[in-house]
Amino acid sequence: MTLDEVLAGLFPTGHAVQSGPYGTICGTGRIEGAGDCDVIGIVDGTPLSIDGALVLAGHVLDVVAKGGKGTLMVLVDTSSQNMARRDELLGLNEFLAHLSKCFALAATEGVFTLGVLYGHAMAGAFISTALSTQVLAALPGAFPSVMDLPSISRVTKLPIETLTELAKTTPIFAPGLDPLYATGAVTEKWDMANLQSQLKGAIARRPAGTADGRDVIGLERKGRLQARAIAQKVIAEAAAHA
Repeated sequence: MTLDEVLAGLFPTGHAVQSGPYGTICGTGRIEGAGDCDVIGIVDGTPLSIDGALVLAGHVLDVVAKGGKGTLMVLVDTSSQNMARRDELLGLNEFLAHLSKCFALAATEGVFTLGVLYGHAMAGAFISTALSTQVLAALPGAFPSVMDLPSISRVTKLPIETLTELAKTTPIFAPGLDPLYATGAVTEKWDMANLQSQLKGAIARRPAGTADGRDVIGLERKGRLQARAIAQKVIAEAAAHA
């Protein structure tokens, strides 16, 4: 699935999305009967570098600065963060964290942040873009992964065979669309039949304020059984000590 196909499906009445540096895009898309929404993204499988992260963060801050309570769509097709010595030495983790914080600021200021994953996304690039939006929709063929099984094996020291078996029944260990949908990380699955209608539906269901209901979704889908209870306990303890 190409970027042009996705944009044509999302905005059949037209868009003004243009390519930018470091694999980024920026512009607006026209939603029939609902005006324009801002569109940014990292596309074409480009690894997310410190330069790309700064460009995207700047776009997010520009949306916040102009005010309004509109929609900021983030299109994502990226292999992972850019694993280059230069990026690591300059503090890639901090650049990715800055980008994620910009999305959080946008939500705080009343902007609805909506991720649309149409390709691959992995590791820090996935976390700082798609997972940092309030709602994440995935298109057919999307393949998200926080960490693949060989990497998990190296970190946890568990044999790959053990992790492969765990991944069959425990979504948090498994890469791919269905496991991350089960955990609530991917909020919605969209098809290509009528993308703008699905987009309008997501906007109509936008969360109130900065509410994040993914722990509830994960519990309902039986992909994250403890997150909701733990979150409620933390909230109760914090309230007791306020």
